[in-house]
Amino acid sequence: MIDDHPSMIEGYKSILAFNDLNAEIEVDAAYNCESAYHLIIENKSKKHYDFVFIDLSLPPYEEEQIYSGKELAHLVKLYMPSSKIVILTSHAESFLLYEIHKYVNPIGILVKSDFTADELLLAFSKMNANEFYRSKTVQQSIKDFLATNFVLDELNRQIITLLAQGIKTKNLPNHINLTLSAINKRKAQIRVFFNLDDSSDENIINAAKKRGFI
Repeated sequence: MIDDHPSMIEGYKSILAFNDLNAEIEVDAAYNCESAYHLIIENKSKKHYDFVFIDLSLPPYEEEQIYSGKELAHLVKLYMPSSKIVILTSHAESFLLYEIHKYVNPIGILVKSDFTADELLLAFSKMNANEFYRSKTVQQSIKDFLATNFVLDELNRQIITLLAQGIKTKNLPNHINLTLSAINKRKAQIRVFFNLDDSSDENIINAAKKRGFI
């Protein structure tokens, strides 16, 4: 379990102890991207993890360009391909949840404000049986996002996400496989999409927040 609030991890452990699978819950915890990174890629004890619960918003590990649970989920897929990934997040923005659903596609995505102890136990049981689980806000957000007439392509969405993380335009080529010139052209596309007067970082971030993209 990866969450920057130890009390949340203790809460999840306490709830899952009452699972209907007669399974004993053993948990290794990480509280930021750095400790999670080392736990995932080193796994010195060679443990098999049935589940990896990941909070989306975590203190970053900038040295390895790990900025959130999204990047950690990709690492889990690479180093622990048989583990089931569950994303738990306080964020309910449709753009963000759609990104996780499409590009991470974990077995579970739950918005923390959605679920009770009983729902977490239900989700755990379904996911253990290899059924995908999306809490109600996730389902509605994905539905709403797909209903829009125009969806920004993946690279433009990555640019918006990186800007929202506080990365300046001039530094974006260090985080995405595009030249600065190509990035500026795409920012112009984003400006048109959001109907902005200019494509400054601040304007794009504010517009993306108002539209529920971040």
